[in-house]
Amino acid sequence: MKKLLIFLAIIVVSCSGDDNNNSNCNFLFDAGVNLQVNTNLPQFNQLQFPGNGVYVAGQGNSGIWLWRLNSALLLAWDAADPSRPPIACSTLTDIGGGIVESGCEDANQYSLLTGQGFEGNTSDCTLKPYRVDDLGNGQFLVSN
Repeated sequence: MKKLLIFLAIIVVSCSGDDNNNSNCNFLFDAGVNLQVNTNLPQFNQLQFPGNGVYVAGQGNSGIWLWRLNSALLLAWDAADPSRPPIACSTLTDIGGGIVESGCEDANQYSLLTGQGFEGNTSDCTLKPYRVDDLGNGQFLVSN
């Protein structure tokens, strides 16, 4: 019994330490996303050209940002600032050049190319990615 208690104590101590995980990056929930994107439709037409993004409301935590990286790759990111709970000001808005910014006081900025935050953000969180499947003929399925 004594050995069992020692073993359990070791497990508890080893699991409670700082393992370099940023606990401030756990604000976003796993929202069910199942979005069909057709770049031939007017609302997604900009995604036919690399370097363009489109915001889609009603998906994910605070909408989804779609970013056309190149002719073969479309990226999808949750539009909520991952450094804070989803509130009105934490929805990321486009400020140009593939950069989105939180409307909150800290004004965290992220790259739609990499999902990485910029120096000066309040934490080391990255954008929450979504899976994008190319269905052909300018159609994509965004899911998680």
